[in-house]
Amino acid sequence: MQNRCQSFGSHGLFFCAVMFVFAGAGFLFAQQQNQNQNQNQNQNQNQNNQNQNNQNQNNQNQNNQNQNQTQDRPGGGVFIDPDGVLTRHTALDVDNVSRRQINAARASHVLSVDVSAKSPMRCISLNRLEKSIVAADGNISEEMMYLAGIQRVTHVFYFPESKDIVVAGPAEGWFPGYEGAMIGRTTSQPVCELQDLVVALRAFPPNGKEGNIIGCSIDPTAEGIDQLQQFITRFRNGPNNRQAFVHGIRQALGKQTIRVDGIPATTNAARMMVAADYRMKLIGLGIDGKPVRRMDTFIERTVPNVTNTLFRWYFTPDYDSVLLTEDRTGMELVGSGVKLVGENEIIGEDAPVVGELDPGSKAYTRSFTNYYPQIAEKALVFAQLRNWIDMLICAAHIQREDFYGKSGWTMEFFASEDKYSLERYTVPKEVEPVVGGRAVGLVYLAPVGGGVVIDAERALEEAKKNNKIADVQKGIALNLPQGVWWWDVR
Repeated sequence: MQNRCQSFGSHGLFFCAVMFVFAGAGFLFAQQQNQNQNQNQNQNQNQNNQNQNNQNQNNQNQNNQNQNQTQDRPGGGVFIDPDGVLTRHTALDVDNVSRRQINAARASHVLSVDVSAKSPMRCISLNRLEKSIVAADGNISEEMMYLAGIQRVTHVFYFPESKDIVVAGPAEGWFPGYEGAMIGRTTSQPVCELQDLVVALRAFPPNGKEGNIIGCSIDPTAEGIDQLQQFITRFRNGPNNRQAFVHGIRQALGKQTIRVDGIPATTNAARMMVAADYRMKLIGLGIDGKPVRRMDTFIERTVPNVTNTLFRWYFTPDYDSVLLTEDRTGMELVGSGVKLVGENEIIGEDAPVVGELDPGSKAYTRSFTNYYPQIAEKALVFAQLRNWIDMLICAAHIQREDFYGKSGWTMEFFASEDKYSLERYTVPKEVEPVVGGRAVGLVYLAPVGGGVVIDAERALEEAKKNNKIADVQKGIALNLPQGVWWWDVR
């Protein structure tokens, strides 16, 4: 595992803590920019049948407008301005939204009865979905845009007789929630989006290369690290002033750079990864409140250390199991799907990995992983990250087993940016150093980085065969009427 972690290099979530002894209390510093976001929706709840039809049309028009807009919306507690600078917004988590707001939004959004029904397994034929969109001259309905309300992609199947490539998972009706997400009517969890699924399919396309690693990183510049070390040397020998230290760290580091790997940085999925990475760091430093009270954070558990230490934290896929049918035409993802891991390194170009993990880093990564399902229920960006990882694993399986070639599906519409434009958001480029505070003895700490790594191929290497998946596959009926692309398994 350690060698694998090292190979990720700059893909990982870098969290550099510069430490030195000083006569007084130590602090973790972070820059924060609070902006309040209020979303109030006041719409009439009582509608006759004609008004319901009008509302459905309005929903469609609004979603088509949202699908075509290029202006970034706040999400995951962050905002990306037109220059690509990421800034912090107050995150709207489940606990920050009033029940009255939720009920009003739920009542105002009208969907058809069939797609509103809660289903333990809703199936979507990807090639039939694309065919339906092409038949509609590229117009994407709300049901298509939100994948008929699927909230996780837990299964993928290939049916040789009909040549359907099918993804499936639990689903229900949805309505406009918070953090820019459509959420389930009973679970308040985000539904999966077509735009993200297609980006995943493009990352693992027909005749494309395997082993594509998807991720992002937030890193200090080399110049910033040099300036930081120079500042620390000067500060040791100068007046011991806390305010001067805060200002000096900020000035020395400057803005950190943001990089997205494996997918276009102009997609919604890229923005979501960066937001999840940044939000995780804010939670770890105590700048954002803990989504789950019982979880440990880095700032609560870290202890002074006499060395300059580089903490590397990154998200990776983590399932209880990945199950396959004997013929590999069916796959199921079981478990949470996400793990936060860390590694201790000495700052330096050729420095080896030494010692054990810092107690604070170790406690935080383990706690975040153990509570991930509960964290995702509260902070939607982490549920979206989990859904994104599910999609990437399924897309990698489709490519690895050549379902494209077996079915003759070339993704004529989905693979074309000209026909289906998804690269339409501002590229996240840089962000100010992050800041929080807590006394930790006689040491100053300054965090300077962050990231996400998703190695879908590695997750598939650990797949196991299981006959129960074949039974599920046999229970999926495919005798579908013309134009039908989704259905529920009863």
